[in-house]
Amino acid sequence: MSKDTSSLIWDYLVFVIFVIASTFVAVYSRFFGPKEKTKADYVFAAGKVSTAAMMLSIARGTLGVRSFLGYPSELFYRGSAMWETLYGMVLAYPIVCFVFVPVYFSLGITSVYQYIDMRFKSRLVRILASGTYVVRQLLNQGVTVYTPCVALNTVIGIPYWASIVGISFISIVFNILGGLKAAILADVMQGITMIAICVAIIIQGCVEAGGFGPVFNVTRHDGRLDFFNWNFDPTIRVTTPSAIVGQLFMSLSIFGCQQNFVQRYCSMDSQKKVTKTLMYNIPVITVLFSLSWVVGMVVYTVYSNCDPLTSGYIKKYDEILPFFVEDRFSYLPGILGLFVASLFNGALSLNVSILNSLSTVAFEDFVRPLPCLKGMKDSQQLLCIKFIGVIFSLIIMGIAFGVGLLEGVIESSMLVTSATSGPLLGVFIMAMLIPVANWKGASIGVIVGHIVILWITFGGLTIDKPPTVMLPLNTDGCSNTSFNDHILKLEHRSPSWTPTTTPSPFTIYNDSLAPLNTTRAEKDDPLTAIYSITYMYYSFFGCIITVLVGWAVSCFTASESDLYDEELIHPWARKMADMFPGKKRQYVSKKISADSKNMKRNSSNSTINVTRSGSLPNENCKQDMEIEKKRKDISHGTVNVGYSPDMPMEEMNGTYKTKL
Repeated sequence: MSKDTSSLIWDYLVFVIFVIASTFVAVYSRFFGPKEKTKADYVFAAGKVSTAAMMLSIARGTLGVRSFLGYPSELFYRGSAMWETLYGMVLAYPIVCFVFVPVYFSLGITSVYQYIDMRFKSRLVRILASGTYVVRQLLNQGVTVYTPCVALNTVIGIPYWASIVGISFISIVFNILGGLKAAILADVMQGITMIAICVAIIIQGCVEAGGFGPVFNVTRHDGRLDFFNWNFDPTIRVTTPSAIVGQLFMSLSIFGCQQNFVQRYCSMDSQKKVTKTLMYNIPVITVLFSLSWVVGMVVYTVYSNCDPLTSGYIKKYDEILPFFVEDRFSYLPGILGLFVASLFNGALSLNVSILNSLSTVAFEDFVRPLPCLKGMKDSQQLLCIKFIGVIFSLIIMGIAFGVGLLEGVIESSMLVTSATSGPLLGVFIMAMLIPVANWKGASIGVIVGHIVILWITFGGLTIDKPPTVMLPLNTDGCSNTSFNDHILKLEHRSPSWTPTTTPSPFTIYNDSLAPLNTTRAEKDDPLTAIYSITYMYYSFFGCIITVLVGWAVSCFTASESDLYDEELIHPWARKMADMFPGKKRQYVSKKISADSKNMKRNSSNSTINVTRSGSLPNENCKQDMEIEKKRKDISHGTVNVGYSPDMPMEEMNGTYKTKL
């Protein structure tokens, strides 16, 4: 990648204009859009957000920036096995719609982890769940912010520190000015841009290859399209079973338990709209997810006879897509700048969204319960949330610098991030679907789940695993026409040349940590078998361990003080629990109902007397009818109580009453 400075002027110009345009979204939202007067406006977006914008925002949050660079290189060098994770992702949507959303929607909460506190009445369980989310997202965002800096530095020469500081600074501006609505609008702009770039790459590659038919035939012939591998060996990196099961549990943890997604659900004004948005999002996510893989097919077909990595033109697998754009789109001034700007803004928009969610969770779960902060006004709470967002942005910037300085941190942080999904999902499953679960079982289950999965994760770094085999690469067709003149090396300008081969490092983006493997264990060693389990199953095993341990502990430690409101558990779970023999479970709401009936019975005579004396009962009847109608609307999902900005955010008696 050797463009001179003069030829990069248009790329720099397009890059700057695109970044400024994205920043203007927050400025426009702040000064010309609906004003953020309350915390609810900031958390749930002041003014209505269209269903289409919400769908694209959810899809962008699902895929992230790494998929834009990672999936094409994955198909080029490893094949389509990881493409099948789409199955698990799609299966997660209806489960989230009909299991998670009905429980969350009518509670009127600003932090999804408030639900954990309400269900278990324990600060410990809530802190464990929200702490897991905060740590996971901080590490993940450090990697996300660093990822586009590689392309920015390699392609147009922007220093790493400038890219990291730029993304962090603009994220702070979005966080202060825009809130969730600015993040959603940025997601929409970024999503449309990435789709346009992917389509342009596909068209360019198909034109060179002679149509999509040759693209499909070449990739299939060279083993890049290998689907439905039903090998159940848990040590293989990716197979169809591990892709389905692993991604399903990972997606449930993300869509159902992660603040930035639940926050978007609660920003809509009805449960029906949430369900419609999520179900309509299935074809959207399928197309967007598959676009990157089709891009990989096209790029491989163009370079099938002259691999840029083996011939020494790129140093890392994930540089293949930026290399293709610079090589094949040199006739379009500014296209490289637009490509890099889309990566920059992709990291930016995702960072803004996560900052919004992180600051909300941190305030609700760690700051607001402090005794010295009781009685804060809503405007003061909003300022506090924004200040926490600024602090988190600086922390993420520091992590991004650390990722750039230390080798291997990218892969290890991503492994730790994936390992935390299972225990987090497990505690929510216990809360929603296991009536007997109590705070003791939930807390012990989460702790044990984390310990076991992290032990397996780091244990896997201490054994000598065989290198993951790359698919065959070809350089037999390399010539002076394989790449553009401004990229072609001087020694390769003859009609035919022998490429300078680059040894394969046997590691790929988001792959195993071969440099850290230190101990060669016996094949029959039980620990080696456990440590060799692919990371695709970490979320599954973490969830199962958390649920089983938590369920068992809850059964042994059950007491009469474990009562909770029946609305905090899924209706299906209540019905199934009633089908089993034995003593029926008691809920707080049933006691309240019984007391209400006694009060009505005792006051019946006085009610009759008032009815005879005047028209006051008619007014009371109207109020009762309005309250009953509102209650039915909330229970049926027609109205979202959290949608009204005038409603108190957390007026829940006993929420902070802990058993510790």
